[in-house]
Amino acid sequence: MKVRRLVFISLMTSIAVVLSIIETMISGMIFLIPGVKLGLANVVTLIILMTLGEKDAFLVVFVRILIVALTYSGLFSNSFWISISGGMLAIIAMILIKKTKLSIYSVSVFGSLMHMVGQIIAAIVVSNTETLIYLLPYMIALSVPTGIVTAYLAKRIIGNFSESIKKF
Repeated sequence: MKVRRLVFISLMTSIAVVLSIIETMISGMIFLIPGVKLGLANVVTLIILMTLGEKDAFLVVFVRILIVALTYSGLFSNSFWISISGGMLAIIAMILIKKTKLSIYSVSVFGSLMHMVGQIIAAIVVSNTETLIYLLPYMIALSVPTGIVTAYLAKRIIGNFSESIKKF
């Protein structure tokens, strides 16, 4: 990997970490359901996925989750397992949907949906509380508009900076 590309990916990961922490702080004021976020950190993921590729996007998601866990919630905490489950399921789903040549909106919404599914499954496992499944319809309903907003922001940024990003 070229040094410029590594520095760019590191910078984007740092931005994703900061956005993830900020959205954790403000999401409690916006959404009543625990674990629902705006998906601002996923704007970075979408930008990397759509411009640089799958491996780099996977790396950004994985490293972001590790760094946030290390600095915010604790590595291997329940929160970490819920986050890693949602994040990994989301990025894998996004990579698969991207291969179908659907729009960035489809990629984002499907990733958002799978993130919620992954989080609920992990929350059920770590808390041993099967009734959490009843949150899933609400989380899915919220994941569609958040996925659309995330895609809109990513598309705008890609439209303005796509040529610059591809140079990395």
